[in-house]
Amino acid sequence: LASKYHNDPDINLMVGLGYEENLGDSIQQYGVKAFPTYVLFSDSGKKEVGRISGVDFAKIEDLVNGCSAIKDKGFGSGEGQSLGGSGTTLSPAEARAKFLAKFGAASPSQPKNVDEEEDTKPASTPQDVEMKVEPSNDEAPPADDSKPMEIDDSTCVVVPDEPEMVDPTKDLSPELLQQLTEVMGFPLIRAQKALLNGGKNVDGAVEWLLQHQDEKDIDDPIKLVPKSAKPGAVASSYKCNECGKILSNMGNLELHANKTGHSDFEESTQQVKALSAEEKAAKVIVLKKLLQVKRAEREDEEKKQNVVLEQQRRSMGQQMGKSREQMAREKMSRDAKMRKKAKTDALRERERIRAELAKDKAERKANKGKLGSRIGVNGYAPDGIQYDVETKKDETDAKPAKPRVAPQKVDLGKNTPSTQKKIEEYIQKISTYRAGGDGGKCLKVLKAYVGNVADKDDEKYRTIKTDNNAYKTKIKPFLGAKQLLLLVGFSQGEHSDTLVLSPDADKCLLVETKAKLEAAFAAY
Repeated sequence: LASKYHNDPDINLMVGLGYEENLGDSIQQYGVKAFPTYVLFSDSGKKEVGRISGVDFAKIEDLVNGCSAIKDKGFGSGEGQSLGGSGTTLSPAEARAKFLAKFGAASPSQPKNVDEEEDTKPASTPQDVEMKVEPSNDEAPPADDSKPMEIDDSTCVVVPDEPEMVDPTKDLSPELLQQLTEVMGFPLIRAQKALLNGGKNVDGAVEWLLQHQDEKDIDDPIKLVPKSAKPGAVASSYKCNECGKILSNMGNLELHANKTGHSDFEESTQQVKALSAEEKAAKVIVLKKLLQVKRAEREDEEKKQNVVLEQQRRSMGQQMGKSREQMAREKMSRDAKMRKKAKTDALRERERIRAELAKDKAERKANKGKLGSRIGVNGYAPDGIQYDVETKKDETDAKPAKPRVAPQKVDLGKNTPSTQKKIEEYIQKISTYRAGGDGGKCLKVLKAYVGNVADKDDEKYRTIKTDNNAYKTKIKPFLGAKQLLLLVGFSQGEHSDTLVLSPDADKCLLVETKAKLEAAFAAY
């Protein structure tokens, strides 16, 4: 079908294919809802004439044949037809004269010299439609080209020639567009706008997109620009007004600002030339040499700092040594003063005591060997120690001294009268503990200890652990309880926390002690 229309001289139709994976956001922009969809445009693709969804070649042919804009060759190149119908074709000079005559201007004797190529291009559709005008019978005759054109400014409006309009995206780098669309995923329209307004580099384009992505007209088609417009009108770099350096992108600008502290920058149309491989290699060599110089300077500075730090360390060490020596001397001086003070205080106290003793001697001598008592604020406070001094009395008043009785020897574990007497005394002492029934509890535990060894020959009952709770709370606190166990034959074991019954303990003594403990517990 495309070849058919291409070979038909009566129809000026250009056919193009767009695949789904390449359309991107254009699917939503043109409202495509099915594949395939055939869309017919006129006016250089600016106006949609109609569309067919699905494969239906008959409808497609009807759409193309029924479109007058296509049949009349409203766009594209070719001879073209007269807008008024069939007739003679006017030259550009005649068409211009006729156009001016409509506004009341006199027919010039000689038209103005105008480039024929510029006159053949209408203002509304540049490079697309060749306008040819057919004069009517009531219009002025063609003007003579040999005479200059005279125009009355008061009665006509002069329409200036519009410049040729071109697509500004033709000069964009395909590699940069591919990087923005395929690698980064931006729509084609946005990528083109970003490159045009972001310095024609990827960094500037991305920064521009981040700043303008929320604008409503971000996806509007890019307008044509006059051919005479300077391509450098778009800022492609940044200039530092303080030092005049040209910076290629915002990253280099921030690095320069941080390094130098400069803050006055402006956009520039000057292109920063990319370095060649040889220039890059030479610059790398220069940077390496600069790094070596910087490294050497840093090492020298570090050596100097290390020397200063070592000097400070040594000086500080010497000062600390002197401080320690001074502190040691001061401590020795304080210790000597304290010893001297202690010695002086001891001598002073000795003299005071000697004076007190002399005073006491004199007072005893005056009071027949006794010291007089004095009552102070804290009660009785004698001046010195009272010694037992025999006084001179009549022999009739003297009392005979009581003879000293030697302590009675007790055989532990032996059934002797003295042992029996001591056991009874200890049981009596334990029975005197009446508060809370503590004495009865002690008697009960003692009865269990003695009864076990008296009635049973089991080895486990011959050892009492003194660290258990029963012994610590019911035996140890009471006077006579432990002594009673020692009397019946228990003694300290190898460990300090045990009492062990002696192998030669008297069995009869154990039985009699058990009976006494039972009687005392019953009487308690």
